[in-house]
Amino acid sequence: MQAFGTAGMHRRLSQEEADSICAKHDRLWSAKPGGARAVFSWMDVSGLNFRNRSLCDADFTGAVAVGAKFCNAKLDHAVFFGADLQQADLTEATMRRCDLRGSCLRGADLSGADLFEADLREGSIAAIDKGRGLRLLEHATRVSEAHGATLVGANLERSKLSGILAVRADFTDAVLKDAKLVRANLKQASFAGANLAGADLSGADLSGADLTDSVLIGATIYLCNTTNARMEGALTDLPSGVDVTELPYAQMMAEHAQWCETSGAKGRPSVFDGADLRALKSVKGYNLTALSAKGAVLYGLDMEGVQLQGAHLEGADLRACNLRRADLRGARLMGAKLSGSDLRNAQLGPLMISAERVMASDLSRVIAKGTDFSDSDLRHAVMVLSDLSRSNFTGANLRNADFTGAHRVGARGLEALQIPQG
Repeated sequence: MQAFGTAGMHRRLSQEEADSICAKHDRLWSAKPGGARAVFSWMDVSGLNFRNRSLCDADFTGAVAVGAKFCNAKLDHAVFFGADLQQADLTEATMRRCDLRGSCLRGADLSGADLFEADLREGSIAAIDKGRGLRLLEHATRVSEAHGATLVGANLERSKLSGILAVRADFTDAVLKDAKLVRANLKQASFAGANLAGADLSGADLSGADLTDSVLIGATIYLCNTTNARMEGALTDLPSGVDVTELPYAQMMAEHAQWCETSGAKGRPSVFDGADLRALKSVKGYNLTALSAKGAVLYGLDMEGVQLQGAHLEGADLRACNLRRADLRGARLMGAKLSGSDLRNAQLGPLMISAERVMASDLSRVIAKGTDFSDSDLRHAVMVLSDLSRSNFTGANLRNADFTGAHRVGARGLEALQIPQG
């Protein structure tokens, strides 16, 4: 494979030399004597192992790192200006506010990487010339390239990707909220399930791209080319289903509250099946016991502490919702979308109907990628065939929960359980 940099300019490092540089960087960050910032600029570190290394603020300017292993490495604020990262393994790496201008990520794997506010715009590299001072290198103006790169589930919130070349790149389930993708070449890229809320896609080329089930709320798509792009299930600013503003919402909620207060003697539970409830913004702390919102869109709602015991939420879109401390005991959530939601300390255990009858929460076939279930109560919960990729179950009570056939690649807190994986 041809290196992205200029031939003959890079000094090849051995693994031992790289380890020595990393050790000095560790000493610097630990305030120990003999420390020094890790500088790999204009060096060839192709294929070397940097797994789990702490290299925040390291300098890889113009480096050749083809096939290098950076999985789970800490690379916040590191400089990869003009670096060649083709086929590099950057899975689960933290690269917050990294400088990746003009870098090449062709075929690199950044699945689950955290690239919050990273800069992937084009860049130019200058080198010292004794006769002419600074000069631009050959092929100096480099468009950041991510052709065929894998960024599944990566966090690219508020990142700068304007002008990037990312043909056939895989952004499936990635978070690109408020990202800048102006004039980006994204032909045939996959954004299935990706969150592009507030992203600027002005002038971007999305021809042939897959935007199935993506979130495009508040996105700027001026002069964006979407020829032959797949948009099925994409969530936009337009209502999806019946807009809640067209329903007698106040009356329905009053009757629901009366039904809850009188144990069903008066009033009736609300039915919002197929409705778009995003306009509500918040139902924080509401008592919505036995609510029916099958197939409803509740994306981004503040539902902290809401009472939804026994609720019917089959097929509902609950992505990016704040459900912290929500009471969902006995709720029916089969096939619901929960990706990116906050369910910390939520109650998803069984609901006691009577002394003889207990109803478990049913989350079978839910899509809960990157969902935070930490410290939640999931006793007896049914999560059969659910997609729990990259979710967090740290500290959750999982006693007697059924995870049969669940997809849990990258999930935390499930490592010790003997769970049949789908």
